[in-house]
Amino acid sequence: MSKKGSKAREAEKVAQGGDGLALRELLRVPGGKPVDLAAHDPRATPAGPRHKQDGLAAMTELAEPLADLQERLWAASTAGDRRRILLVLQGMDTSGKGGTVKHVIGLFNPSGCRVHAFKAPTPEELGHPFLWRITRALPQAGELGIFDRSHYEDVLVARVHGLARTDEIERRYDEINLFEKSLADHDVTVIKCFLHISYEEQRDRLLKRIDRPDKHWKFNVADIEERALWPAYQQAYELALEHCSTPHAPWYLIPADRKWYRNWAVSRLLLEHLSELDPHYPEADFDVEEARRRLLEQ
Repeated sequence: MSKKGSKAREAEKVAQGGDGLALRELLRVPGGKPVDLAAHDPRATPAGPRHKQDGLAAMTELAEPLADLQERLWAASTAGDRRRILLVLQGMDTSGKGGTVKHVIGLFNPSGCRVHAFKAPTPEELGHPFLWRITRALPQAGELGIFDRSHYEDVLVARVHGLARTDEIERRYDEINLFEKSLADHDVTVIKCFLHISYEEQRDRLLKRIDRPDKHWKFNVADIEERALWPAYQQAYELALEHCSTPHAPWYLIPADRKWYRNWAVSRLLLEHLSELDPHYPEADFDVEEARRRLLEQ
């Protein structure tokens, strides 16, 4: 068996966790059905490692096949392969969007990654349709794009804070679905992860930011005010998951109270999707033997 074939088999085996189970099937939000976040345990470990040390070891096991597949995707783009991946991370404050980026990106070659953290819209962005700034940040061919927050802010924050009428938000669900269908039709694999944490875990993480001087830079007093709106945000997320989990861009509900499990789950979802894409290194566009001969003659 060739080295490339062996690596492909290895990646597929790791992606299936050795038990034939696709994590994306287990964590996928059905879509079109009411979602009750209270029914999902944020500390659950529904598949894969059950303990932290096992989870860290599993992350190490994922590193090589992930790096290999990402390099192949990046290399394939040089020969015209237009495929790319967009990882969307959403969740309540402290759910670990930044932490996930840090740990997942650490497994890849940064030159093939594009990370964008969406803040409150600028005056220029407010002057355009809400998807305008999203389109400008999309990954290019061969890239892994990661959105820390995304276009979903416009149906989450907008709903909770009354920044748009209810009928406008309903229209935005449809616009998002059409937008994501267009991405899928143009070779973008969209992986949307909702990092699900508990009310108690968020308080503990906010307290750590207050109690540790080296974390003060991450704390915003406004987070306390936003926390008071927890029920409204949960409802807004439930509606977004219900309306916008589609066959071409499903939502995955990631239990995120355990940081190590969150990191493993997102990494394995990426591996499953990359393994399915199965990108290949492009064939040489030059005479390999002639190039070798010329080089040896120098």
